[in-house]
Amino acid sequence: MNEIDCVSLPHLKRSFVELESEATEKNTPTVFTVSDGTGETAMSIVRAVRVQFENADIQIERFNKIRTREVLEHLLQRAVRENATVVATIVDPELRVYLISRGMQLGVHIVDVLFPLLETLSTQLGRRPSAIPGLLRQLDQDYFKRVWAIEYTVRHDDGVALHDLNEADILLIGISRTSKTPLSMYLGHKGYKVANVPLVPGTEPPAEIYNIDQNKIIGLVIDPARLTEIRTARIEALGSSGTGDYANGAKVFEELEWSREIFKRNKRWPVLDVTGKALEETAVEIERIILSRFPALQESGF
Repeated sequence: MNEIDCVSLPHLKRSFVELESEATEKNTPTVFTVSDGTGETAMSIVRAVRVQFENADIQIERFNKIRTREVLEHLLQRAVRENATVVATIVDPELRVYLISRGMQLGVHIVDVLFPLLETLSTQLGRRPSAIPGLLRQLDQDYFKRVWAIEYTVRHDDGVALHDLNEADILLIGISRTSKTPLSMYLGHKGYKVANVPLVPGTEPPAEIYNIDQNKIIGLVIDPARLTEIRTARIEALGSSGTGDYANGAKVFEELEWSREIFKRNKRWPVLDVTGKALEETAVEIERIILSRFPALQESGF
């Protein structure tokens, strides 16, 4: 097992060249431990797990005293290139939210070690943790709510974890590429627990969505020509040689019409058209609808 310390940003940039090629040549799993403190907690946990895999070759790199988004961004970009798992013990709420949300956008697997226990003990003790590396700053309760909301949102993206949809503040539904994930993440940052579920043509929506308060559900649609453009661009970005039915104009129109039929059968689901709208604009509409139906969310400080 190879263990490497990468403490500062210059050191991190150096490792992009020197260490990346080493990891590629070895073709071994890589784990980044990331902390805004010393990083000893994360390292101890990874080492404890490592011994359960006898004779496995795992490269561990420690990044400690991380205090800025710039450093996290460099680290996450490298994690993408090396397919590394990030084990985090970041207690600063703003950095934790950024690490989790940005990691999700990049497809990096993040293991947040501290938050589940922090949240549980906070509930049991009836007070929030300091959540400050070295007790340098006080954790605001509003940040704590947002961290919990963003974690819920990340775990419930694209129809995942349907068993606890009742805990969501908002459930977004629509066919592929109707801005469900970006809207979920944006609203999650504002403190709402958001789940989103894709509508698959020809398949009824999952039964679980009918077991929650239907006033939480909002449907999303878009102009078919615009959706065709978005899907075509997506396929090209992925390097595919053909668009297939996914970006076929006629098929896209059929999908949208099919989703509208689903929405018509469920009268309590408002339907928003996201065509040509900025993310923030649609999010404001969603927030207005949800707060009109659930005023207690406003009272809770969101």
